Amino acid sequence: MKRIAFYLLGLLFTVSSSFAQNPDPKYPNMDSFVKELMAKMTIEEKIGQLNLITPGGGIPTGEAVSTDVEGKIKAGNVGGIFGVYGPELVRKAQELAVKQTRLGIPMLFGSDVIHGYKTTFPIPLGLSASWDMELIKKVAEVAAVEATADGIFWNFSPMVDIAFDPRWGRVAEGAGEDPYLGAQVARAMVNGYQGNDLADPRTMMATVKHFALYGAAEAGRDYNTVDMSRNRMFNVYFPPFKAAIDADVGSIMSSFNDVEGIPATGNKWLLTDVLRERWGFDGFVVSDYTSVNEMIAHGLGDLQQVSAMSLKAGLDMDMVGEGFLTTLPKSLEEGEVTEEDINKACRRVLEAKYKLGLFDDPFRYVDEARPEKDILSDEHRAVAREVAARTFVLLKNENQVLPLNKSGTIALVGPLANNKNNMLGTWAPTGDPQLSVPILEGVKNLAGTESDVVYAKGSNISDDPEFAEKVNVFGTRIDIDDRSPEEMLEEAMTAAEKADVIVAVVGEASEMSGESGSMSNLSLLEPQKKLLRRLKETGKPLVLVLMAARPMTIEEEMELADAILLTWHPGVEAGNAIADVLFGDYNPSGKLTMTFPRNVGQIPIYYAHRTTGRPNEGDVFQKFRSNYLDVPNSPLYPFGYGLSYTTFEYSDVKLNKREFSAGGTLTASVTVTNTGKYDGHEVVQMYIHDMVAGITRPVKELKGFQKIFLEAGESRAINFKITEDDLKFYNYYLEYLAEPGEFEVFIGTNSEDVKQAQFSFR
Repeated sequence: MKRIAFYLLGLLFTVSSSFAQNPDPKYPNMDSFVKELMAKMTIEEKIGQLNLITPGGGIPTGEAVSTDVEGKIKAGNVGGIFGVYGPELVRKAQELAVKQTRLGIPMLFGSDVIHGYKTTFPIPLGLSASWDMELIKKVAEVAAVEATADGIFWNFSPMVDIAFDPRWGRVAEGAGEDPYLGAQVARAMVNGYQGNDLADPRTMMATVKHFALYGAAEAGRDYNTVDMSRNRMFNVYFPPFKAAIDADVGSIMSSFNDVEGIPATGNKWLLTDVLRERWGFDGFVVSDYTSVNEMIAHGLGDLQQVSAMSLKAGLDMDMVGEGFLTTLPKSLEEGEVTEEDINKACRRVLEAKYKLGLFDDPFRYVDEARPEKDILSDEHRAVAREVAARTFVLLKNENQVLPLNKSGTIALVGPLANNKNNMLGTWAPTGDPQLSVPILEGVKNLAGTESDVVYAKGSNISDDPEFAEKVNVFGTRIDIDDRSPEEMLEEAMTAAEKADVIVAVVGEASEMSGESGSMSNLSLLEPQKKLLRRLKETGKPLVLVLMAARPMTIEEEMELADAILLTWHPGVEAGNAIADVLFGDYNPSGKLTMTFPRNVGQIPIYYAHRTTGRPNEGDVFQKFRSNYLDVPNSPLYPFGYGLSYTTFEYSDVKLNKREFSAGGTLTASVTVTNTGKYDGHEVVQMYIHDMVAGITRPVKELKGFQKIFLEAGESRAINFKITEDDLKFYNYYLEYLAEPGEFEVFIGTNSEDVKQAQFSFR
């Protein structure tokens, strides 16, 4: 379809030059096209472009849904919509905008496609544990292919919030605690979703979220207040957003929390000074679900006041709350906003539509033949199985209990051992849990004819019906059995007595994490603890498969189990992927991207902590040092930790020189040897410590990693080039620079088990 007959009038119009832009070399005609279109638009039509609505359905993130959706579209009062998918429905909705409004401006169609569309992959925290950026990019590519096949071409993903507090349920949606790794993941996700051409009907526009500091909510309680220094913002919380912008992300979503006392949705310093002026972001900014309206509860004024404040701060689109739609005309009349403010926001939304190719063909993402071909295909399920296996983290493997033999009797027990409802994990609104492969099925698929698999549920995830009701908002996730806990436990013991090895599948229900999924208790719930204690009494080898969406406090379980495999929530191919690793068809290679605390009293705990004036030396208690009376400072499992069925040995670190200067490089090398019996992957990690600086610096910071594959007995030299950029940080004055001085470089298998050397930067 041609460009909606915008040229039929044959007239040229101009708009205020105050927001005219230099032509984008990728879109040389976009500026003139948008200018001409906007000159034809009324103020009401421009404001309509700033309104994002939903008719409901799927998983809402707030209490409100839009009303009179069809009427608002026909009136030109809608710029975008979410909660509508499928070629037929998308076409009908788009036709309302294109054929029944005065100017025929097409709408954006969005959705939360967080870790896959119908083919659901592991939760994002699990994906990050792969440390494999090509794999993560592939996940985003598959998600884009499937979502666009259903008419969705604007994605509210990736979430790149740095988080140190696992009580916050949304750690499940991010890449963990490290800004360097988080930046790599953000770039991979954006590139995977958007590809090289936003107008390609198999790619979708990404939205990096939540800008900013959402992961630092006090007490780990969702939507709670945030307060921190700007220095920490720039050095720790901002890098993944900057990486996404450098990758040309199409849109950014503001966060619910306040920043320095001003909610992010109405924070001019955040949305204009940092995003636009400092970083040069030229896409558009959308609010989170009703976050404009929620500024009222923050205490910033009534709906008209907070809507005007948000627009002037740099917010371009209002999600669901309709504050822009209902109050901006009055604010314009009263001089609280200007036409230029509205024009800036409208232009950015229209430019996104131009880049997506909607003005050439508003139905380019509507193809009735695609869903059957592109959604949940055998090829995509195979990718999901491979990806899931590469995210699992082997936390313990005493006496090489794993991999399991494909012979003998295996007792498979636990509330998650034969459960489809929890395999997809949180924030999988487009997936179907009933299409997932449960673990019992996967184990039986691979166990072989010489194995006997005996199953027993053993316990509920929780026996508390009130707690289950909170978790089961979107369907049954905690199923409380009709049988008594004692009856289920005895069934499990009977199965265990018959077995050569026990595999207990325990952990969290999928909606014990995610949005509004904060928890103050990070331990396994008591029914599962009772089950594990009884199973330990059998004396049989006990393998713990832990399904979780956050770091948990599992000191007791670490002692009870002979082996622990952390599988996150693995997605639609859960059972097959877990079986692949349990039986050794794939050697686990995942590494933690969040530190595991010993107990909640250690939170926040993370590897890149800054030094203090009274540092503790090791885990030996010293009076008047920074430590606890009742627990060591060290975590249960450190950042970067993960075992393999094989073993890897690292040589000492070698440097090609002892100092370098601006413009130069230094190479740090180690030789890694696979000293075990299995071929396997290893993530070689490099950290740097600035020993003397103008401000207090972290004890070490991740600055490079390589995921390598070594056959049993193979050795390989691994080189890391260190440049001035690797030494840069934001100082007290927010200047980004590298200071001359002494540095330590650490290379190893995790953030604690490293070899080190020193060098100078002059």
